[in-house]
Amino acid sequence: MPSIRSFLVLTALAAACSVASAQAQLTVVNFGGANGAAQKKAFFEPYDKSGAGKVVPVEYNGEQAKIKAMVEAKKITWDVVEVESPDVARGCDEGLFEKLDYSKIGNRADYLRAAVTECGIGIFVWSTVMAYNGDKLKDGPKNWADFWDVKKYPGKRGMRKGARYNLEFALMADGVPLADIYGTLRTKAGADRAFKKLGELKPHIQWWEAGAQPPQYLVAGDVVMSTVYNGRIDAANREGKNLKITWTGGIYDLDYWTIVKGSPNKEAAYKFIALASSADAQAEYARNIAYGPTNQKSLGKLDPKVLANLPTAPANTKDSMQFGIKFWADQGEELEKRFAAWAAQ
Repeated sequence: MPSIRSFLVLTALAAACSVASAQAQLTVVNFGGANGAAQKKAFFEPYDKSGAGKVVPVEYNGEQAKIKAMVEAKKITWDVVEVESPDVARGCDEGLFEKLDYSKIGNRADYLRAAVTECGIGIFVWSTVMAYNGDKLKDGPKNWADFWDVKKYPGKRGMRKGARYNLEFALMADGVPLADIYGTLRTKAGADRAFKKLGELKPHIQWWEAGAQPPQYLVAGDVVMSTVYNGRIDAANREGKNLKITWTGGIYDLDYWTIVKGSPNKEAAYKFIALASSADAQAEYARNIAYGPTNQKSLGKLDPKVLANLPTAPANTKDSMQFGIKFWADQGEELEKRFAAWAAQ
């Protein structure tokens, strides 16, 4: 018969195990930077305080190959992963992500239509736009034709090193209406036209690959204007910079939460995603970085000054377009190869 002391020890151990399991670790993967900092404040810290578990944040650069290797080896070390829009459908088709049970997340009707997909739920709406330094340029560019006008605005242009966005911007600069961009780019003549227009600007381009670079280039005066993720401009201005966005011809897109197929922490993953998709959490996220909430009930919780800086603000979306996920899923590989060869010439 066990002694009272051994009984108490066993009871204490059982209680400790129970607390440990309640505080299970959930590995959440994102792109870091200003976005990661905003997620920590709006999503990670409230989840940790809720008692559901503890978030272990990991940063990556969107490497789907890492997820694929985990799933194939059945050694899952990531649970919830932020992915860009082209990778949601592709990863879903390849069996890398769990198909979502929305009854564990929230009411589908509360979210933007584009946010609700089979394997991913939208986290936020972001936009690739043009920006300039308000301290160095008083009368900034009004459209993509201005971005291409090196006589009116002498100096280097910052552009992301890749085909995505740049080919669309080139066609806008060449006078193609927003509604016709992807129809034009889908044809050989349209792709040739985009590359030709991009070629006009090539001697004046300073390429960037990381989202933190365009604001740095603008502040340093390395470039007179740049393509940039709008949240990076917001983050720089919160640090006292005077960078300005031209929203005309911006391309908006969503990032999504996914659950890695075979995650051992699937229920905890659902609890985290449900919290991060709630109206309160999404509003708090938008207060910390100028990315638009996907939960439409968040908008009523934000003051007009915050709303005015979001890609989802009516004034900012009226002359913008949604990123062509299907187009880039169909033709992206070929166009990126062509771009790499063109950039190397």
